Amino acid sequence: MKNIFFALAALLPLMSAYGRETVVSAVRTGERIDITVGNTLFTSYRFHSDEKYPFFFPVNGPVSGSGVTSMRNAEWPHHTSLFFGCDKVNGGNYWQEGLERGRIVSVGARIVEAKGSRVVIEDECIWKRPDAEAPIIDRRKITVSSPSENLFQLDFDVEMEMLVDVTILKTNHSLFSARIEPDLSVKQGGVMVNAEGKQGEKETFGTSSPWIDCYGTRKTGVEGIALLQHPSNEWFPSPWFTRDYGFISPTPMYWPKDERATVLKKGDRVKLRYRVLVHGGDTRQAGIGKLYEQYKNE
Repeated sequence: MKNIFFALAALLPLMSAYGRETVVSAVRTGERIDITVGNTLFTSYRFHSDEKYPFFFPVNGPVSGSGVTSMRNAEWPHHTSLFFGCDKVNGGNYWQEGLERGRIVSVGARIVEAKGSRVVIEDECIWKRPDAEAPIIDRRKITVSSPSENLFQLDFDVEMEMLVDVTILKTNHSLFSARIEPDLSVKQGGVMVNAEGKQGEKETFGTSSPWIDCYGTRKTGVEGIALLQHPSNEWFPSPWFTRDYGFISPTPMYWPKDERATVLKKGDRVKLRYRVLVHGGDTRQAGIGKLYEQYKNE
C-alpha cells in the first residue's frame, strides 16, 4: 500500500504539468480575445474597429513561446500574420491597406467555450465599403486546442453568404493566408514543403496540394506552422500562392482556367475549412501527414 502511495505521489507533478499544458482558456479584452494554452499565450483574435479585417496575432509556438507569423512590414504592409480576406470583390478590396477600399467588420465576436480541452469562438463579419452594397457576410467558427505538448491547433471554419451577385476578378490576394516569421522562411534557411514532398517557392507555387508546412531551427529547437485545407472545401485542392520570403495561401481565385473571374450568385453560400498546426519538430517529427489524414475524415 505504501508503495502505491509513493508511486501516485511521484506521478502527481507529471499529471499536474500535463494538465497545465493541455488546458486551453480564453479571455476577451476590448476588441480582442486572448487564447492561452497552459501558461503560454498562443494567439489573440483581433477584431479592432480601425483594422482592415479580423486577424490572429501573435501566433506563438509551443517550443519557443515566440511568434511563428509576422505582423506586416514596410514592403508588404498588407500581410497581417494569419488572416482571411479577398481582393477584387465587386470592385472592392478586402485585403490590402486602405479602409475606404473595403473592410471586413466583426459585428458579433463571442466566446462560446472558454476553458477546458478547447476554446470555441464564433463571429459574424460584414464585408462593406462606402457607397456600395455589402457583397458578403461571413460566419466563422474558431476552435483552438492542444492535442499534445508540442502541438497547438487552430481550426478556422467559415461560411460566406453572397448578399448580392458577386464577381471576384483574378487575384492572388484571396482567402486564408499566413505570413511566416522570417527566421522560419526558406530565404533564411527554413523549409517549405507540401504534402507531395515538393519544396520551396519554385516547386510549390501554383501547385495543388492539401497542405503546406514551414519550419526552421531556432535557439530552442525546431518549430513550424502548417496550413491544411479540408477536402470538403469549394475549389479543393486549391493551388498555393507561395513565397520563399515567408508567405503561404491556398488561393483559388488566381488560377481560373476557363475565365478570369469567379462568379457567385446572390444567396450562394461557400463553406471553407482550414486547420493551422503550430508544432515542434520538422514535418516528419510532427506527423503532419498523419494529422492531415485525421483531419480530412472529420
